[in-house]
Amino acid sequence: MERPFRLRQSYLPWLIELPLSFLARFLYRVRVRGVENVPSSGGVLILANHLSYVDTAILQLACPRPLRFVGTEGLYRHWFARLMMELSGAIIFSPRNSVDGMRRVVRALEAGEAVCLFPEGAISRTGQLMELHRGFELMARKANVPVIPVAHDGIWGSVFSFSANKYLFKSPRLMPTPVCVCFGQPISAEQATAATIRQALLDQGAIAFNERPVLQRHLGREAVRGLAKRPLSIAIVDRTADRAEVKAMKLLGVALALSKRLRRNAPEKRVGIVLPPGAGAAIANLAVLCAGKIPVNLNFTAGRASLEASMKLAGIETVISAEAMQAKVPNFPWPEKTLDLKKEILAVGKPRLLFWMAAAFVLPNQLVASLTGLPRKGGNTEAALLFTSGSSGEPKGVVLTHTNILANCWQISSLSILPSTATLLGCLPLFHSFGFTVTLWYPMIRGCHVVTIPSPLDTKKIVDAIREEEVTVMIGAPTFLRPLLKKAESADLRSLELVVSGAEKMPLELYDAFLEKFHIEIMQGYGLTETTPVTNVNQPDPPLITETAEHQPGKRLGSVGRIFPGMTARIVDPETMEEQSVTETGMLLLRGANVFGGYLDDPEKTADAFHDGWFITGDLGRFDEAGFMYIEGRLSRFSKIGGEMVPHGTIEQKIVDAYGWDQVEAPTLVVVGVPDPTKGEALVMLTTEDVTYEEIRDKLSAAGLPNLWVPKLVYRVDKIPTLGTGKLDLKGCKEIARDAASAMVVA
Repeated sequence: MERPFRLRQSYLPWLIELPLSFLARFLYRVRVRGVENVPSSGGVLILANHLSYVDTAILQLACPRPLRFVGTEGLYRHWFARLMMELSGAIIFSPRNSVDGMRRVVRALEAGEAVCLFPEGAISRTGQLMELHRGFELMARKANVPVIPVAHDGIWGSVFSFSANKYLFKSPRLMPTPVCVCFGQPISAEQATAATIRQALLDQGAIAFNERPVLQRHLGREAVRGLAKRPLSIAIVDRTADRAEVKAMKLLGVALALSKRLRRNAPEKRVGIVLPPGAGAAIANLAVLCAGKIPVNLNFTAGRASLEASMKLAGIETVISAEAMQAKVPNFPWPEKTLDLKKEILAVGKPRLLFWMAAAFVLPNQLVASLTGLPRKGGNTEAALLFTSGSSGEPKGVVLTHTNILANCWQISSLSILPSTATLLGCLPLFHSFGFTVTLWYPMIRGCHVVTIPSPLDTKKIVDAIREEEVTVMIGAPTFLRPLLKKAESADLRSLELVVSGAEKMPLELYDAFLEKFHIEIMQGYGLTETTPVTNVNQPDPPLITETAEHQPGKRLGSVGRIFPGMTARIVDPETMEEQSVTETGMLLLRGANVFGGYLDDPEKTADAFHDGWFITGDLGRFDEAGFMYIEGRLSRFSKIGGEMVPHGTIEQKIVDAYGWDQVEAPTLVVVGVPDPTKGEALVMLTTEDVTYEEIRDKLSAAGLPNLWVPKLVYRVDKIPTLGTGKLDLKGCKEIARDAASAMVVA
């Protein structure tokens, strides 16, 4: 609900409060959730996230009681901040005399006041919740008052926040900013620890983020608007064959013209797309969505049986592709109604193409979007269907809604790692969730410049594209990044400002080699198809641009970064599903607007994927006190042997360290579990190296690992199986291991 107008709200003098209150209400549309959790009287300590210089005004507008704010001595140096603090009676906190500041806070709480402080100690310059200082714990216990966590969302990106790595000097918002403030349940002083409050702030932040009006919009309309805002800018440089620049108005015009034809000729709900990254794939996806249908980018590297099952499940009768693609993958189960994209575009006719291109050039973006006939709201209706890679099981249809995709796009945008000025390399296949959201929809909406390469395995083309197009951002799995070390020189990659690794755990050897050769730090990220996909990413440390600013870490080696704004997490025991401390390793559960709602026509698997409304990632992880998340491995990459959970990844790393094997070019080993009649599971090691069981046993024993962790079989293979997405093909690895183990038993 929106806060009702009250004549007096704060401790400011009336003549100052009244105009400031009117100004704040004019600039911000504040909605409040959980205001009933704020007691009407008595001392209460309110702890809030800190995103901008106007947080105090936003929180005071939302709170039904006057707030006594706690400010830092550094901020007190600025004349305007000092004036506001003195007039409002704020408590000034000095690191040089923290005891006095604490005493003043405790006295105010004991006097029955509502005191608000920001436990992060400073404005977040990353847009994420930073590490919490623990001083509030003592204050609450000394005064014996409840603590209320409060999170607000919507202010990041304004001129008063540090978005785009700067304050003030950026384009102001022309319309009033919608802001949501969520007050959580009171927490007793005894239970109000830094970990508890951090969890509560993330929970309330996810609720506040979910209230963003933009998340209810239609993905197609947002993409149309994004392209129509910049009709003359180059949206895509397609380097599939000859270099081709595609301007935004051409991409939009062709897609909208084609959408009308698809609406007539493809009556079914979902349309398959089999195309590599490029202008054609972007046109096809946007055209299908604007035709009121659901694009399904099919994994053409999967087996025929898997593809046939996927197409049957999705009800796909029409597939959009290209003649060259059909020749490249002849074993694909091409349906009778396979449309050639080039022929379909030619069949549209020039008049219709020119009409939409002219509309994009002349008309306001809102009007162009209205001419498409698309609904304004998409919300939780299906916008896309992706099939999981099946690395450890059969593919499942992941239904992604308009809200899911828009949420992830705005979450990525909030971190300042992919600004509209970025030149992004698009080489990941669009059946890969990172390629689908990050290199297809995000650039259309946000305005990034994309350079496309048809395959992430074509390293020479990738190097040429980075050098010649001055690419600034590259995203890829370690499998796709490794070859750059052999085929690129430092000068080739000098334009790169950010390299993000995802899909699988990044080997430290790859990080070190990239840093040494190219002077580039690879930023590890994390995500799943079911989370649309990105949930975490490391980012460069934000710069220090003010005298009072302190260092804030944006990255931590070994972690996958902090969780995205609008998301929250739990760590539970993988067997009992009982909640445990987030700093202990356990099963990772996630919740947020970007988390999918279920698998296509599979209520049983959907039910298995959730626990009390939380998505079960299948990964074991933990958080540190600063909020950085560490993934220890998938549960499927652990074996329960003799009642003990044995991590495959730890064994692999110990072997690599013992032998000094180079993992930069390709993985040389993988450990998997196979059924064992006596201990439940047995470990099998697949390797491309010539080693024996006895040698491996001795190496692991010397490294201090118990006998239980030693693989019972070492099997030589020519190559470790991987998927088209760059991940380990765990299903294929297990099949090889089972066959090898069975052959050993028979022998």
